[in-house]
Amino acid sequence: MVFSSVVFLLYFLPLFFLLYFLTPIRFRNAVLLLSSILFYSWGAPKFIFVILGTTIIDFLLVGKMDKSSNEKYRNFFLITSVSINLGLLFYFKYLNFFLDNLNVATGWLGISGVHYAKLLLPIGISFYTFETITYVVDVYRKVHKPQTNFWNYQLYIIFFPKLIAGPIIRYHDFADQISNRFFPDTYYNRIAGFTRFSIGLGKKILIANVLGAYADKIFGYDYSAMDKVTAWLGILCYTFQIYFDFSGYSDMALGLARMMGFSLPENFNSPYTSKSITEFWRRWHISLGNWMKNYLYIPLGGNKVNSTFRLYFNLVLVFLASGFWHGASWNFIFWGCFHGAFLVLERGGLSKFYAKLPNALTILLNFVIVMIGWVYFRVEHFADASLFISRMFSLNNFTAFEISNEKIFYLSIAAFFALFTTFNVGKKLENYFYFSTDENRSSVPLMMSISLALLILSVSSIASIGFNPFIYFRF
Repeated sequence: MVFSSVVFLLYFLPLFFLLYFLTPIRFRNAVLLLSSILFYSWGAPKFIFVILGTTIIDFLLVGKMDKSSNEKYRNFFLITSVSINLGLLFYFKYLNFFLDNLNVATGWLGISGVHYAKLLLPIGISFYTFETITYVVDVYRKVHKPQTNFWNYQLYIIFFPKLIAGPIIRYHDFADQISNRFFPDTYYNRIAGFTRFSIGLGKKILIANVLGAYADKIFGYDYSAMDKVTAWLGILCYTFQIYFDFSGYSDMALGLARMMGFSLPENFNSPYTSKSITEFWRRWHISLGNWMKNYLYIPLGGNKVNSTFRLYFNLVLVFLASGFWHGASWNFIFWGCFHGAFLVLERGGLSKFYAKLPNALTILLNFVIVMIGWVYFRVEHFADASLFISRMFSLNNFTAFEISNEKIFYLSIAAFFALFTTFNVGKKLENYFYFSTDENRSSVPLMMSISLALLILSVSSIASIGFNPFIYFRF
């Protein structure tokens, strides 16, 4: 089940909130847990047992680890829990990749390959695996006490607003909210959450889906015969599609959580206004960047290393892992290394060069670099991606793809909403609709009007068009 489906919007969500708000507060966690299990089971009934099984094992292992005063036992329970979770992630997500590459290598040697059945990828496994690891590591580091109630821990893992595509929530940021909600149960917070959800839905349906259809058509062309205008148009559409698709999902997740009283971490902060790749990763998929920093980069030594080489090595390794996290394919690995290389260049002096340029120029330059990176993210085979980029910078000006007023309109809307926080009025509007906690009754009619308009337009679009993918579901 996806947030942008008719089943979710018109059936699951209204029935869930009706039951949730009619239920006494002390039983709401039970309603939320059962609803989350139903939500996941709807689309992946077999894999729900993978989540439920691993949470039982982790709960028992972490409980024993916390009670043990012997450091060897604590390390044993830590390593066992992390190994089980990473092992399952490897089995479902990466085994096919390694066997495919093994078969290629053995084929070169004239040896018959390994025959195997392709494995299906459980939805959202990359997200909830990382959250499970944060639980055991946070308890090991004594950042937070473990859960003594198994069902509360189960709720942390399977909480449906963030289950499928994040944001990735660290255990200590969520644990206390299970019994003591961050947002009070007021009509204003419900409306503010609904507004955030509706804005996210609009971003996904009214912008990302439209541009995604354009991008899919262009990326389906023969790259060798493509002109540069079509190539730039295709990657520009995809660049905005992936942002509004993923940030729209995050907005919906944060909005749903706020309606229930939970506060989830922000996952995007106008990343296309960044003046460097370093800044881009502080603004793009923030929860993943924070996870990589706290659970990989810092344990590797972070900035506190003895040599510049080791610092650069750590940066590239972290971004290689980030790329591999996105998908079991060489193009994702290259995409991660591509970003890691620019972080190294910026540490090595490129950022000083940027500082001498006007802000508008550095934003544009960084945007182009990000777009080039998205080509390798979008196109599976390296040779095809390189060919597409060569078309972007070719001398052929013939335009095979029709650039209609409709396409210009949607690209203009996307550019406006992706960049409007560079202006003070845009930042004020973002703060008003996203972060306001001032229960000003005068703002409620405006918020409800915008929310209902976006909801009606989005549902109408879903029913009429039918093109409704979520890019990050496959991760």
